[in-house]
Amino acid sequence: MTVSRADVLRALELVKLPASGQSLAASGRIADVLVDGGKVIFAIGIDPTEATAMEPVRKAAESAVGGLPGVTQVLVGLTADKAPPSAGMQARRQAQQPAPGGAPKPSGVPGVKQIIAVASGKGGVGKSTTAANLAVALSGLGLKVGVLDADIYGPSMPKLFGIKGKPQVVSGRTLAPMEAYGLKIMSIGFLVEEETPMIWRGPMVISAITQMLREVAWGELDVIVVDMPPGTGDAQLTMAQQVPLAGAVIVSTPQDLALLDARRGVAMFRKVAVPILGLVENMSYFICPECGHQSDIFAHGGARHEAERQQIPFLGEIPLAMPIRETSDGGRPIVATDPQSPHAKAYVALARQVQASLGGAMRAAPRIVIE
Repeated sequence: MTVSRADVLRALELVKLPASGQSLAASGRIADVLVDGGKVIFAIGIDPTEATAMEPVRKAAESAVGGLPGVTQVLVGLTADKAPPSAGMQARRQAQQPAPGGAPKPSGVPGVKQIIAVASGKGGVGKSTTAANLAVALSGLGLKVGVLDADIYGPSMPKLFGIKGKPQVVSGRTLAPMEAYGLKIMSIGFLVEEETPMIWRGPMVISAITQMLREVAWGELDVIVVDMPPGTGDAQLTMAQQVPLAGAVIVSTPQDLALLDARRGVAMFRKVAVPILGLVENMSYFICPECGHQSDIFAHGGARHEAERQQIPFLGEIPLAMPIRETSDGGRPIVATDPQSPHAKAYVALARQVQASLGGAMRAAPRIVIE
Protein backbone atom coordinates (compact mmCIF):
# COMPACT_ATOMS: atom_id res chain seq x y z
CA MET A 1 0.00 0.00 0.00
CA THR A 2 1.35 3.44 -1.00
CA VAL A 3 1.33 6.15 1.67
CA SER A 4 0.44 9.71 0.65
CA ARG A 5 0.95 13.10 2.26
CA ALA A 6 -2.78 13.19 2.95
CA ASP A 7 -2.50 9.90 4.85
CA VAL A 8 0.25 11.40 7.00
CA LEU A 9 -1.82 14.48 7.81
CA ARG A 10 -4.87 12.37 8.69
CA ALA A 11 -2.75 10.34 11.12
CA LEU A 12 -1.48 13.56 12.70
CA GLU A 13 -5.04 14.68 13.41
CA LEU A 14 -4.91 12.25 16.34
CA VAL A 15 -1.89 13.98 17.86
CA LYS A 16 -2.84 16.87 20.15
CA LEU A 17 -0.79 19.88 21.22
CA PRO A 18 -0.37 19.96 25.01
CA ALA A 19 -1.28 23.62 25.57
CA SER A 20 -4.27 24.09 23.28
CA GLY A 21 -5.53 20.57 22.61
CA GLN A 22 -5.51 21.41 18.89
CA SER A 23 -4.58 18.63 16.49
CA LEU A 24 -1.08 18.74 15.12
CA ALA A 25 -2.41 18.47 11.57
CA ALA A 26 -4.60 21.57 11.99
CA SER A 27 -1.95 23.61 13.77
CA GLY A 28 -0.06 24.62 10.64
CA ARG A 29 3.16 23.34 12.17
CA ILE A 30 3.78 20.47 9.74
CA ALA A 31 6.33 21.21 7.03
CA ASP A 32 8.65 19.49 4.58
CA VAL A 33 6.69 16.22 4.34
CA LEU A 34 8.65 13.76 2.24
CA VAL A 35 7.24 10.35 1.34
CA ASP A 36 9.64 7.91 -0.30
CA GLY A 37 7.99 4.52 -0.63
CA GLY A 38 7.55 3.35 2.95
CA LYS A 39 9.80 6.06 4.38
CA VAL A 40 8.16 9.24 5.76
CA ILE A 41 10.16 12.30 6.81
CA PHE A 42 8.73 15.61 8.04
CA ALA A 43 9.34 18.54 10.37
CA ILE A 44 7.26 20.11 13.14
CA GLY A 45 7.64 23.88 13.41
CA ILE A 46 8.21 25.18 16.93
CA ASP A 47 9.31 28.27 18.78
CA PRO A 48 12.83 27.75 20.15
CA THR A 49 11.48 27.94 23.71
CA GLU A 50 9.15 24.97 23.06
CA ALA A 51 11.81 22.39 22.27
CA THR A 52 11.48 20.43 25.52
CA ALA A 53 7.69 20.61 25.71
CA MET A 54 7.27 19.52 22.07
CA GLU A 55 9.51 16.45 22.28
CA PRO A 56 6.60 14.21 23.47
CA VAL A 57 4.55 15.58 20.55
CA ARG A 58 7.35 14.66 18.15
CA LYS A 59 7.43 11.12 19.52
CA ALA A 60 3.63 10.85 19.34
CA ALA A 61 3.65 12.04 15.74
CA GLU A 62 6.33 9.51 14.88
CA SER A 63 4.28 6.75 16.47
CA ALA A 64 1.04 7.82 14.76
CA VAL A 65 2.56 7.90 11.29
CA GLY A 66 4.55 4.75 11.95
CA GLY A 67 1.29 2.90 12.50
CA LEU A 68 0.02 3.60 8.99
CA PRO A 69 -0.14 0.58 6.66
CA GLY A 70 2.86 0.57 4.35
CA VAL A 71 5.04 2.81 6.51
CA THR A 72 8.39 1.19 7.31
CA GLN A 73 10.40 4.12 8.62
CA VAL A 74 9.56 7.54 10.11
CA LEU A 75 11.94 10.44 10.75
CA VAL A 76 10.49 13.50 12.50
CA GLY A 77 12.38 16.63 13.48
CA LEU A 78 11.62 19.81 15.41
CA THR A 79 12.53 22.96 13.51
CA ALA A 80 12.56 26.60 14.62
CA ASP A 81 12.04 29.35 12.06
CA LYS A 82 13.51 32.06 14.26
CA ALA A 83 16.41 32.10 16.65
CA PRO A 84 15.81 32.81 20.33
CA PRO A 85 16.64 36.38 21.39
CA SER A 86 20.20 36.96 22.51
CA ALA A 87 21.36 33.37 22.00
CA GLY A 88 24.82 34.22 23.26
CA MET A 89 23.39 35.74 26.44
CA GLN A 90 21.21 32.65 27.02
CA ALA A 91 24.21 30.35 26.61
CA ARG A 92 26.23 32.36 29.12
CA ARG A 93 23.35 32.33 31.61
CA GLN A 94 22.98 28.58 31.27
CA ALA A 95 26.70 28.12 31.81
CA GLN A 96 26.51 30.20 34.98
CA GLN A 97 23.69 28.08 36.46
CA PRO A 98 25.13 24.84 37.86
CA ALA A 99 22.87 21.84 37.59
CA PRO A 100 22.29 19.69 40.70
CA GLY A 101 25.27 17.42 41.10
CA GLY A 102 27.20 19.28 38.40
CA ALA A 103 26.53 19.97 34.70
CA PRO A 104 24.99 17.04 32.81
CA LYS A 105 27.34 15.41 30.36
CA PRO A 106 26.12 14.03 27.03
CA SER A 107 26.34 10.26 26.99
CA GLY A 108 28.20 8.19 24.46
CA VAL A 109 26.70 5.61 22.15
CA PRO A 110 26.19 2.24 23.89
CA GLY A 111 28.80 -0.27 22.77
CA VAL A 112 30.94 2.33 20.98
CA LYS A 113 34.27 3.11 22.61
CA GLN A 114 35.28 6.22 20.67
CA ILE A 115 33.91 8.57 18.02
CA ILE A 116 36.00 10.76 15.75
CA ALA A 117 35.00 13.44 13.27
CA VAL A 118 36.52 13.87 9.81
CA ALA A 119 35.89 17.49 8.87
CA SER A 120 36.86 20.22 6.45
CA GLY A 121 36.39 23.97 6.34
CA LYS A 122 35.05 23.82 2.79
CA GLY A 123 33.64 21.33 0.31
CA GLY A 124 35.49 19.70 -2.56
CA VAL A 125 38.67 18.80 -0.69
CA GLY A 126 38.10 15.03 -0.61
CA LYS A 127 36.90 14.77 2.98
CA SER A 128 34.42 11.94 2.37
CA THR A 129 36.92 9.90 0.37
CA THR A 130 39.43 10.39 3.18
CA ALA A 131 36.87 9.36 5.81
CA ALA A 132 35.91 6.20 3.90
CA ASN A 133 39.49 5.05 3.34
CA LEU A 134 40.49 5.98 6.89
CA ALA A 135 37.68 3.78 8.21
CA VAL A 136 38.76 0.84 6.03
CA ALA A 137 42.38 1.32 7.09
CA LEU A 138 41.45 1.40 10.79
CA SER A 139 39.51 -1.83 10.27
CA GLY A 140 42.58 -3.35 8.64
CA LEU A 141 44.54 -2.47 11.77
CA GLY A 142 42.25 -4.72 13.79
CA LEU A 143 39.64 -2.26 15.03
CA LYS A 144 35.87 -2.76 14.83
CA VAL A 145 34.75 0.30 12.88
CA GLY A 146 31.51 2.07 12.00
CA VAL A 147 30.93 4.99 9.64
CA LEU A 148 28.28 7.67 10.16
CA ASP A 149 27.58 9.88 7.14
CA ALA A 150 26.57 13.15 8.84
CA ASP A 151 26.57 15.12 5.59
CA ILE A 152 22.78 15.31 5.29
CA TYR A 153 22.76 17.62 2.27
CA GLY A 154 25.33 15.66 0.30
CA PRO A 155 25.61 12.06 1.57
CA SER A 156 28.50 10.24 -0.13
CA MET A 157 28.96 6.97 1.74
CA PRO A 158 26.41 4.91 -0.25
CA LYS A 159 28.34 5.77 -3.42
CA LEU A 160 31.81 5.41 -1.92
CA PHE A 161 31.03 1.94 -0.55
CA GLY A 162 28.83 0.81 -3.45
CA ILE A 163 25.88 0.05 -1.16
CA LYS A 164 22.33 -0.31 -2.49
CA GLY A 165 19.12 -0.98 -0.60
CA LYS A 166 17.52 0.19 2.62
CA PRO A 167 18.35 -0.50 6.28
CA GLN A 168 16.14 -3.01 8.07
CA VAL A 169 14.24 -2.18 11.25
CA VAL A 170 15.58 -4.23 14.17
CA SER A 171 12.96 -3.27 16.74
CA GLY A 172 10.79 -0.23 17.30
CA ARG A 173 12.65 2.68 15.72
CA THR A 174 16.09 1.06 15.75
CA LEU A 175 17.72 0.39 12.39
CA ALA A 176 20.35 -2.16 11.48
CA PRO A 177 23.34 -0.43 9.85
CA MET A 178 24.34 -1.40 6.33
CA GLU A 179 27.61 -3.32 6.01
CA ALA A 180 30.48 -3.30 3.53
CA TYR A 181 34.21 -4.14 3.69
CA GLY A 182 33.84 -5.18 7.33
CA LEU A 183 32.35 -1.81 8.36
CA LYS A 184 28.94 -0.86 9.76
CA ILE A 185 27.62 2.17 7.88
CA MET A 186 24.67 4.55 8.25
CA SER A 187 23.71 7.44 5.97
CA ILE A 188 20.60 9.47 5.17
CA GLY A 189 21.38 8.37 1.62
CA PHE A 190 20.04 4.91 2.50
CA LEU A 191 16.68 6.36 3.55
CA VAL A 192 15.85 8.58 0.57
CA GLU A 193 16.28 8.30 -3.18
CA GLU A 194 19.67 9.31 -4.53
CA GLU A 195 18.44 12.43 -6.35
CA THR A 196 16.05 13.63 -3.63
CA PRO A 197 17.11 17.10 -2.39
CA MET A 198 17.28 17.47 1.39
CA ILE A 199 15.70 20.92 1.77
CA TRP A 200 15.86 21.01 5.56
CA ARG A 201 16.48 23.67 8.15
CA GLY A 202 19.22 23.29 10.73
CA PRO A 203 17.14 21.72 13.54
CA MET A 204 15.83 19.05 11.15
CA VAL A 205 19.41 18.20 10.20
CA ILE A 206 20.36 17.97 13.86
CA SER A 207 17.45 15.64 14.57
CA ALA A 208 18.39 13.38 11.67
CA ILE A 209 22.04 13.14 12.75
CA THR A 210 21.03 12.41 16.34
CA GLN A 211 18.65 9.64 15.29
CA MET A 212 21.17 8.03 12.93
CA LEU A 213 23.72 8.00 15.72
CA ARG A 214 21.56 6.84 18.63
CA GLU A 215 18.81 4.80 16.97
CA VAL A 216 21.06 2.43 15.04
CA ALA A 217 22.12 -1.01 16.27
CA TRP A 218 25.85 -0.33 16.01
CA GLY A 219 26.80 -3.20 18.32
CA GLU A 220 30.26 -3.33 19.86
CA LEU A 221 32.64 -0.99 18.03
CA ASP A 222 36.07 0.43 18.79
CA VAL A 223 35.42 3.60 16.82
CA ILE A 224 32.83 5.37 14.67
CA VAL A 225 34.25 7.61 11.94
CA VAL A 226 31.86 10.50 11.33
CA ASP A 227 31.96 12.12 7.90
CA MET A 228 31.01 15.70 8.74
CA PRO A 229 29.42 18.15 6.32
CA PRO A 230 31.82 20.88 5.24
CA GLY A 231 31.98 24.09 7.23
CA THR A 232 31.53 25.03 10.88
CA GLY A 233 27.78 24.95 11.45
CA ASP A 234 24.97 23.09 13.17
CA ALA A 235 26.19 19.55 12.54
CA GLN A 236 29.62 20.14 14.02
CA LEU A 237 28.23 21.91 17.08
CA THR A 238 25.61 19.20 17.56
CA MET A 239 28.21 16.45 17.50
CA ALA A 240 30.39 18.34 19.96
CA GLN A 241 27.45 18.99 22.31
CA GLN A 242 25.74 15.61 22.20
CA VAL A 243 28.62 13.18 21.69
CA PRO A 244 31.92 12.75 23.57
CA LEU A 245 34.11 13.16 20.49
CA ALA A 246 37.58 11.70 20.92
CA GLY A 247 38.95 14.10 18.33
CA ALA A 248 38.75 15.57 14.85
CA VAL A 249 40.76 15.01 11.68
CA ILE A 250 40.83 18.10 9.45
CA VAL A 251 41.17 17.58 5.68
CA SER A 252 42.48 20.34 3.40
CA THR A 253 44.12 20.80 0.03
CA PRO A 254 47.44 22.68 -0.05
CA GLN A 255 46.34 26.01 -1.56
CA ASP A 256 45.85 29.12 0.54
CA LEU A 257 42.09 29.38 -0.06
CA ALA A 258 41.41 25.90 1.33
CA LEU A 259 43.80 26.45 4.23
CA LEU A 260 41.90 29.57 5.29
CA ASP A 261 38.78 27.46 5.73
CA ALA A 262 40.72 24.63 7.39
CA ARG A 263 42.02 27.19 9.87
CA ARG A 264 38.43 28.08 10.77
CA GLY A 265 37.66 24.40 11.28
CA VAL A 266 40.58 24.00 13.66
CA ALA A 267 39.50 27.10 15.58
CA MET A 268 35.91 25.85 15.84
CA PHE A 269 36.86 22.46 17.28
CA ARG A 270 39.26 24.11 19.68
CA LYS A 271 36.50 26.45 20.85
CA VAL A 272 34.31 23.48 21.78
CA ALA A 273 37.28 21.66 23.36
CA VAL A 274 37.45 18.79 20.86
CA PRO A 275 41.05 17.57 20.41
CA ILE A 276 42.55 18.01 16.94
CA LEU A 277 43.99 14.65 15.93
CA GLY A 278 45.75 16.27 12.99
CA LEU A 279 45.65 17.87 9.56
CA VAL A 280 45.69 15.90 6.29
CA GLU A 281 46.92 17.41 3.01
CA ASN A 282 44.70 15.86 0.33
CA MET A 283 45.37 16.24 -3.43
CA SER A 284 48.88 17.07 -2.31
CA TYR A 285 50.57 16.42 -5.67
CA PHE A 286 50.00 14.68 -8.99
CA ILE A 287 52.34 12.10 -10.52
CA CYS A 288 51.98 11.81 -14.27
CA PRO A 289 51.24 8.14 -15.06
CA GLU A 290 53.11 8.44 -18.37
CA CYS A 291 56.36 10.19 -17.47
CA GLY A 292 56.43 10.10 -13.66
CA HIS A 293 56.78 13.88 -13.34
CA GLN A 294 55.36 15.40 -10.15
CA SER A 295 53.07 18.42 -10.59
CA ASP A 296 51.90 20.46 -7.62
CA ILE A 297 48.52 21.37 -9.07
CA PHE A 298 47.15 22.88 -5.86
CA ALA A 299 50.58 23.95 -4.57
CA HIS A 300 52.30 21.66 -2.07
CA GLY A 301 53.21 21.62 1.61
CA GLY A 302 50.69 24.22 2.71
CA ALA A 303 48.92 21.90 5.15
CA ARG A 304 52.21 20.77 6.69
CA HIS A 305 53.21 24.39 7.30
CA GLU A 306 49.77 25.18 8.69
CA ALA A 307 49.96 22.21 11.07
CA GLU A 308 53.33 23.45 12.30
CA ARG A 309 51.93 26.95 12.76
CA GLN A 310 48.90 25.63 14.65
CA GLN A 311 51.06 23.18 16.65
CA ILE A 312 48.89 20.21 15.69
CA PRO A 313 49.99 16.86 14.20
CA PHE A 314 50.49 16.65 10.44
CA LEU A 315 48.98 13.33 9.36
CA GLY A 316 50.42 13.06 5.88
CA GLU A 317 49.98 13.76 2.18
CA ILE A 318 47.42 12.02 -0.03
CA PRO A 319 48.13 12.46 -3.77
CA LEU A 320 45.72 13.55 -6.48
CA ALA A 321 45.55 10.23 -8.30
CA MET A 322 43.31 8.58 -10.86
CA PRO A 323 43.17 5.22 -8.99
CA ILE A 324 41.71 6.96 -5.92
CA ARG A 325 39.10 8.71 -8.06
CA GLU A 326 38.26 5.55 -10.02
CA THR A 327 37.88 3.30 -6.98
CA SER A 328 35.84 5.94 -5.14
CA ASP A 329 33.45 6.40 -8.05
CA GLY A 330 33.21 2.63 -8.35
CA GLY A 331 32.27 2.10 -4.69
CA ARG A 332 35.52 0.22 -4.00
CA PRO A 333 37.73 2.09 -1.48
CA ILE A 334 41.33 1.80 -2.61
CA VAL A 335 42.54 0.67 0.81
CA ALA A 336 40.30 -2.40 0.47
CA THR A 337 40.73 -3.14 -3.23
CA ASP A 338 44.42 -2.30 -3.79
CA PRO A 339 46.02 -2.35 -0.34
CA GLN A 340 49.59 -2.59 -1.67
CA SER A 341 49.32 0.56 -3.78
CA PRO A 342 51.22 3.64 -2.59
CA HIS A 343 47.91 5.49 -2.32
CA ALA A 344 46.42 2.88 0.02
CA LYS A 345 49.61 2.88 2.09
CA ALA A 346 49.25 6.66 2.55
CA TYR A 347 45.80 6.10 4.08
CA VAL A 348 47.11 3.29 6.28
CA ALA A 349 49.88 5.58 7.57
CA LEU A 350 47.19 8.12 8.37
CA ALA A 351 45.16 5.46 10.20
CA ARG A 352 48.15 4.38 12.27
CA GLN A 353 48.62 7.93 13.55
CA VAL A 354 44.93 8.27 14.36
CA GLN A 355 44.96 4.91 16.14
CA ALA A 356 47.92 6.03 18.23
CA SER A 357 46.11 9.24 19.16
CA LEU A 358 43.06 7.25 20.24
CA GLY A 359 45.03 5.18 22.70
CA GLY A 360 43.60 7.04 25.70
CA ALA A 361 40.19 6.53 27.23
CA MET A 362 37.14 8.24 25.79
CA ARG A 363 36.86 11.72 27.20
CA ALA A 364 33.68 13.39 28.45
CA ALA A 365 31.96 15.76 26.04
CA PRO A 366 32.50 19.46 26.80
CA ARG A 367 29.84 21.94 27.77
CA ILE A 368 29.80 24.74 25.19
CA VAL A 369 29.77 28.40 26.18
CA ILE A 370 29.23 30.87 23.33
CA GLU A 371 31.01 34.17 23.91
